[in-house]
Amino acid sequence: MEKAFTSFLLTHLLLHYIMAGSDMAQTNTTTDGLELLSLKSQIISDPFHFLDESWSPAMSVYHWVGVTWLSSSASEVLESFRHGSSGRIPREFGSLTFLVSVDRLGKQQFPCLRNNSFTGSLPSSFSNISNLEILNLAFNSLEGHIPVSLPNASRLEKLELSYNSLQGNISEEIGNLHNMNWLSIQHNQLMSSIPFTIINISRIEIIAFKGNSLSGNLPNALCNGLPILKRLHLSENNLRGHMPTSLSNCSQLQLLSLSVNEFDGPIHSEIGRLSNLQILELGYNHFTDMFLSYECLYLIASEFYFTTQ
Repeated sequence: MEKAFTSFLLTHLLLHYIMAGSDMAQTNTTTDGLELLSLKSQIISDPFHFLDESWSPAMSVYHWVGVTWLSSSASEVLESFRHGSSGRIPREFGSLTFLVSVDRLGKQQFPCLRNNSFTGSLPSSFSNISNLEILNLAFNSLEGHIPVSLPNASRLEKLELSYNSLQGNISEEIGNLHNMNWLSIQHNQLMSSIPFTIINISRIEIIAFKGNSLSGNLPNALCNGLPILKRLHLSENNLRGHMPTSLSNCSQLQLLSLSVNEFDGPIHSEIGRLSNLQILELGYNHFTDMFLSYECLYLIASEFYFTTQ
């Protein structure tokens, strides 16, 4: 199954690299070429003979089918494949030294690793890719834990792992991803609490952990270190305790979703300070009192659900 996946990958991938002209760039190009040849060696089917005819040590990698080289100050992108592919994600991904993105390319609708049927665990080798900025593996069937080493990919800006079957907790090391602006791990089987270190990711705009089994309290200082947070999706978990009044410090917040949890205590008027708030979902908790201004209630009336059971 893994070989079949690799075959599909290599016959549909698109790579973009820097042509820097330096000896180091040439070395990295050679290294990645060797890794791609290593992946090619696992292929059991090449129906279009793309790789048989062009992926050869005798031919310059600049002429390999499916490998595009761009002269740019930016780094490279690995774009992949059509929906419906299956198998395991090869650990050799971690050896592609120039890999920056595993996602869609800009606004173009290129297929990617999301929305397939990939199984097995998330390879820890992704953490070896020092230039990796985007990793999107949503809508698959990945299992196991999120590798503790993943935050070693320190340039990561977008991590999208929603709609899988990932288990375990969210590592404290997640706070080391200082460049992250999108963190979404919705509808998995994560447990434990939300790590306090998440407040170290000051550039983050979206946090989405909806549909897991997270427990414990929200970090009291959650919004003290997240000045540009815009969307906080935490519904459908087992979170408890009072809703922190410090949430009002997230002045850019547009969506706050805490419904279907075990929160209790009052809803304080401080929430009314969120002048950019458009959607507030608090239903199906155990709140006892509500102290919201008329203006705040009017703003969110179409989205607000309040229960005291």
